[in-house]
Amino acid sequence: QQKWKSSISTQAKMPPCDFVPEKYNSYPYERMLKIREKHISPSLRTYYKKPLLLHQGHMQWLFDHEGRRYLDLFAGIATVGVGHCHPKVTMATQQQLARLWHTTNIYMHPSIHEYAEKLASFLPDPLKVIYLTNSGSEANDLAVLMARLYTRNFDIVSLRGGYHGGSACTLGVTSVGLYKHAVATRFGCSTTMLPDVFRGPWGGSHCRDSPVQTVRKCSCTEGVCHANDQYIEQFKDTLNTSLPKTIAGFIAEPIQGVNGAVQYPRNFLKEAYRLVRERGGLCISDEIQTGFGRTGSHFWGFQTHDVVPDIVTLAKTIGNGFPMAAVVTTKEIASPLAQNLHFNTFGGNPLACAAGGAVLDVIEEDGLQKHSEDVGTYMLLELAKLRDKFEIVGDVRGKGLMIGVEMVTDKDSRHPLPAEEMNQIWEDCKDMGVLIGKGGLYGQTFRIKPPMCITKKDVDFAMEVFHSALERHMERAA
Repeated sequence: QQKWKSSISTQAKMPPCDFVPEKYNSYPYERMLKIREKHISPSLRTYYKKPLLLHQGHMQWLFDHEGRRYLDLFAGIATVGVGHCHPKVTMATQQQLARLWHTTNIYMHPSIHEYAEKLASFLPDPLKVIYLTNSGSEANDLAVLMARLYTRNFDIVSLRGGYHGGSACTLGVTSVGLYKHAVATRFGCSTTMLPDVFRGPWGGSHCRDSPVQTVRKCSCTEGVCHANDQYIEQFKDTLNTSLPKTIAGFIAEPIQGVNGAVQYPRNFLKEAYRLVRERGGLCISDEIQTGFGRTGSHFWGFQTHDVVPDIVTLAKTIGNGFPMAAVVTTKEIASPLAQNLHFNTFGGNPLACAAGGAVLDVIEEDGLQKHSEDVGTYMLLELAKLRDKFEIVGDVRGKGLMIGVEMVTDKDSRHPLPAEEMNQIWEDCKDMGVLIGKGGLYGQTFRIKPPMCITKKDVDFAMEVFHSALERHMERAA
């Protein structure tokens, strides 16, 4: 295994790792690039100027074709929740692989029943009925269909900045411009103002459920949140002007993922749910990024808002990278779907259920929810020190290991840091051995959603690297 050689001078020492990757023996890098150009859809973009060719993963580490090691702080976009190739998940999947791959749901097989019972035990009453799918887009697509069937209404409301998938239906409730295509997807879908207490018109220094608040000042007394009141007024305005008297539902992430870990004022979702239910609508919590203990204080993101949704959608961490997802709801809401056929060939297949069951076991056995809270809080507080030191670090936010760092030209204007400057910082971090994500409506937010097994020593290394990248940016600017 090669020692890391960085093109950037940094004092940061990568924590040791005793895992030795296999020798890479596939096609040369240049041939991979040619195949990509010729046979892989151009819509599937790669990160970085010189795309990484990753070859093996072990827990929080990734190895490229030349044996270089990287600390993975993006986890395949919040997907590899318990660590790359976690031995327990790997073993459970291998055992099932040798026993039975596939039968579809026309027959019973043990793993779907074992998994459904296990997953249901993690959810509060009355959320106990599960429909398994293969992706988050499929899950959200089905959740919207179920809401429309159950309520016999059509209109769905969502938050601007929300991302709910890439299917024709979910693109209607997705509200991030980069994902919008010039085709008709918005029929029956309305958006409302995002209650973003950093970038939005209202926000203060006590609004959100995070160890780190915005640098905006506010004069609210305890139990009062002016920003929340204003955003709820906007929500009421949308309901009163853009929607009929009865609606099918409201879909929102407990913390927005693609938009860069955007958090709402503490009571916003609770009040929004009440307003939606007054109009006969169902409340859908998109837990695709926030679920499975990632937020630390709770197993599900909706629990941090003190609400119980009518429908919950799950994906990403659910299979630790195995393609699976789920819609969880009540027996009553699930019933109308059974009046006609709705079939999913691969949903709930034996392999997926074996992987999913092992993931739930590992989260409990390794104490990953508490670990996310401890390590995530530590990282948030370390990042807040960098925010206080650098004018371009505008906001640090999140909960557990669901973190956003919003970059600005300066804190007063909150103007997004230009893409070229974002990319330089991001590339420098990669060159020093740390992989992070990017998001936000203007690509201005670094997204940190690592495997939940990362350690405080890993965080120290990552913070040193990020600090070096920020200093290097300041030198370039000067």
